[in-house]
Amino acid sequence: MKPMMQIMTSRIAGCLGIAGSLLLCAAIASAESAPSFVFGPKSTADRKVRSVVGPSVRIDGQGQISLAWVEEEKDTRTVLYSRIEKAGDSLGDVVRVNGPGEVPYNRQEAPALALSGDDLLITWAVTHPKMTADKPFSNDLRLSRSTDGGRTFQPSVLVNDDQQVIGHSFDSIHVAPDGVVHMAWIDGREGKKESGTFATRSSDQGRTVEKNLKVDENTCVCCRTSMTSSPDGTLYVAWRKILPGDLRETVVARSTDGGQTFAAPVIVGHDRWVFPGCPHRPASVGTDRLGRLYVVWYTEGSDETPSVYLAYSDDKGETFSPKQKLNLSKGTFPDHPQMAVDPEGRLIIVWEEQSPVRREVVMRVSLDRGQTFSVPQKLNEKKGQTPTLSINAQGLAALAWMEHAMPAHRIVVQTIQLPAIQAVAKQEP
Repeated sequence: MKPMMQIMTSRIAGCLGIAGSLLLCAAIASAESAPSFVFGPKSTADRKVRSVVGPSVRIDGQGQISLAWVEEEKDTRTVLYSRIEKAGDSLGDVVRVNGPGEVPYNRQEAPALALSGDDLLITWAVTHPKMTADKPFSNDLRLSRSTDGGRTFQPSVLVNDDQQVIGHSFDSIHVAPDGVVHMAWIDGREGKKESGTFATRSSDQGRTVEKNLKVDENTCVCCRTSMTSSPDGTLYVAWRKILPGDLRETVVARSTDGGQTFAAPVIVGHDRWVFPGCPHRPASVGTDRLGRLYVVWYTEGSDETPSVYLAYSDDKGETFSPKQKLNLSKGTFPDHPQMAVDPEGRLIIVWEEQSPVRREVVMRVSLDRGQTFSVPQKLNEKKGQTPTLSINAQGLAALAWMEHAMPAHRIVVQTIQLPAIQAVAKQEP
């Protein structure tokens, strides 16, 4: 199947051969190069607390939107959950997730959120009960589960199995096609200068967690992990790895046995970015129904230019396409890219763009499996930050971000329905 731009060119050329059809041709070209996205009404919630971290967002097949975030007020931190029944509705009941004595770790990452049928699964870091002044970054990773649509949450279970007073955080959670729940995080249990990437799984919908598995070492300590799986069950984990000479490269490792073992990680972009510290900017991964693996990440490369890139793999992460730069604005700083992919290979990518006076949430869309993209589009009204998103099999996406709405922190949720593109469904890798 021809790429979208070739299809457009052939149709327009055919039109030009018909006298008096120039206006029709222009209309066809315009419709295909700028497909219409149907924006739903925004939902907003003002939270009058000291700080809000998050939210994370997931949308199910019926269009119900789940949100998880952390709030801090005075000396109290709380993991919270709420659901929006349909686009434009207000938040439903706000439910506390963490139990007594489970104090959320004070960090800059939202809880990780996943849906598994009627179940909700949330992982989040809790301050280690034995944390001391000389070990200020010590935390445990916990998994909370709801079986009643988020009305209540069962007592959490411990994810890390080492019992050490060290860091276990920057987690991701993913439910594979077979229903197995997978988790990955950054872990300092080996006591080395650099932490490692660890993973585990739950085969009983989050009731218990299996033995932890070391995926790799020399992990950049605060670039969050990201997980996805293809329809054939191949599982992928992405993170930022430290290579000799302080090179910081985004890598992906795959598992073909349901997360019991992982192959050696593969470098995605070969950015050659030398940075003696952690940039705190995670990658984002997704797959379509034909098995194409997509990766979006931030880097400054060898020329120290802040950029957001996309690359994809059609051989299960063994090799990757040439990277494609997504941010176009001059004089702004692109930050925190996130991506959602639906089964037909429709992609939505969002990130922050910062300048000395503005902080914007920017979106680009691809309807042809990452070959071409719409022009960047601003989504926020006030200063926006930390965008996140999710998409269902019908191409309905839910995007969420924070806006400053003094004296409150405003959670904003926007839905976007992508147009159906038949060519995408037929396109071969």
